[in-house]
Amino acid sequence: MPKEAIPLKTRSTPRSTTLHPPDRHPDDSASSDPLSSPILVSQSSSRQPSRNSSPFSEIPPPGEWSRETIGDKTVDKQGEVESDSDLGFEDWNDQDVDDSNMPSHLRNSNQYPTDRRSHQPLLASKTDAPGYDESTRPGLLPRRSTLHERDPEAQASYETRKRYTYAAIFLALSLISFTVQTETAVYIQHQLKWEKAYCMLFLTHGSWTLLWPAQLLILRIQKWNTPWQTFWRRHVQLLRQTALMVEHGTLHPSVRVSQRSPVPYMMKMTAFVTCALTIAGGSWYVAVNMTTASDLTAIYNCSAFFAYAFSVPLLHERFQWSKSIAVAIAIAGVFVVAYGDSSPAKHGSKSGGGAGGDNAPPASEADKRTVGNLVIGVGSVLYGLYEVLYKKLACPPDGCSPGRGMIFANFFGSLIGSFTLLVLWIPLPILHFLGLETFELPVGKQAWMMAISVLANATFSGSFLVLISLTSPVLSSVAALLTIFIVAIVDQLLPEPLNSPLTPAAIVGGILIIGAFLLLSWATYKEMDEERRKKLEDVSESDVED
Repeated sequence: MPKEAIPLKTRSTPRSTTLHPPDRHPDDSASSDPLSSPILVSQSSSRQPSRNSSPFSEIPPPGEWSRETIGDKTVDKQGEVESDSDLGFEDWNDQDVDDSNMPSHLRNSNQYPTDRRSHQPLLASKTDAPGYDESTRPGLLPRRSTLHERDPEAQASYETRKRYTYAAIFLALSLISFTVQTETAVYIQHQLKWEKAYCMLFLTHGSWTLLWPAQLLILRIQKWNTPWQTFWRRHVQLLRQTALMVEHGTLHPSVRVSQRSPVPYMMKMTAFVTCALTIAGGSWYVAVNMTTASDLTAIYNCSAFFAYAFSVPLLHERFQWSKSIAVAIAIAGVFVVAYGDSSPAKHGSKSGGGAGGDNAPPASEADKRTVGNLVIGVGSVLYGLYEVLYKKLACPPDGCSPGRGMIFANFFGSLIGSFTLLVLWIPLPILHFLGLETFELPVGKQAWMMAISVLANATFSGSFLVLISLTSPVLSSVAALLTIFIVAIVDQLLPEPLNSPLTPAAIVGGILIIGAFLLLSWATYKEMDEERRKKLEDVSESDVED
């Protein structure tokens, strides 16, 4: 096989480079063509005899390499004799060499034309055919950017409207279900005389277990054509990714973090939040027979104020006078409804109970009114804290899609229900043996009404958790106060003997609550819109910098 010689790039002026057959010495080339200096790439003395046929068999030692040969001397551009050691790897890219005669795979790509033809194949193609219009080739047309500039203000408004649309749907659902739960709970306790405080609390919170299976059924109906294994895998993956977001407080967990299981964190948070909810809800059942229904209504619904008070330090919400005034107006409306009439207004507990109405026990029977007010006051504080803790510890961070937030809220509600059924049944036999509450399940009409009340509370609780996840604990708490006025309107429409006339105090208090809710909704909407617009502007600026 003939030996090959590869020219070396130099700092000299452009010159032609040739390859010599093995029977021709490099000096002959230099004498015949002083502008070309071929270099043998292998030296036979350094190779085994079996490899003498290799094109790399005669590589000269480094001392014999030349930069530029003029006559029999090796010189640099300035005409000075220069040692080969001065040529480093960084000098290879600084050469201006005409490598047109070099093999195509050894040529310097920087010397190719910079037009669009530089990326065409070297072999002949159909472009050489007569009548072929090269400009019509779609691959050679200049690419047009399909990335449209995002308007942060329009994008923020769209995302906020979408979130508020979801919130409005679940707000309506929560108000309807909470009204049904209040009416049935008051009827069970006052008319049917089934007063088992902790048992009702246990059954009510335990019914939250149905939230996730019911949601899964609805999602499955929507994706009926998707195979079950694919549907289930995607659903579990969505829950796992959202749990990682909740645990680490970011929408984009790192790869290292994503390899860890979020199950331990979710188990701890479920136990913590459920215990806080149980204590807050249990305080209502403890105080219901110790104080008046008016005091119970007024003090219990102050949880909206405490939710805002805890949101500032724990959720880092900005203090706004508009929100503070709205919460104060809402609580004032509750006080008007609670104390403005001779008979206390009906109101329900978020944990399933109900109080007030014409058949409520008179105030004279509240022999432990002060103690009861203290108990329900502690419960009001704890309930506001529970709502804030749920938002902080079990909700996806801001910016999460409303659909994902809705799915995870109902899933976490099912975790609360499961923890209640698996763990919080323990106090039932203890209370029974101590004689504090005899364990007795409802029967007959009590059972039917209790089933309606429990399912209504499960619907309200799931909607309420979604509402907190999409908006804020403060807005959700004030929204729940609307049920006081709605229940008063429903009592006006019920037949005898459940009918109760709508009083002026209920009307005035209801107007105050509605006005406060609208003011708070507008303030929350503007705050969410501004925060989302600011985030989108930051993202846009980072894209421009990149």
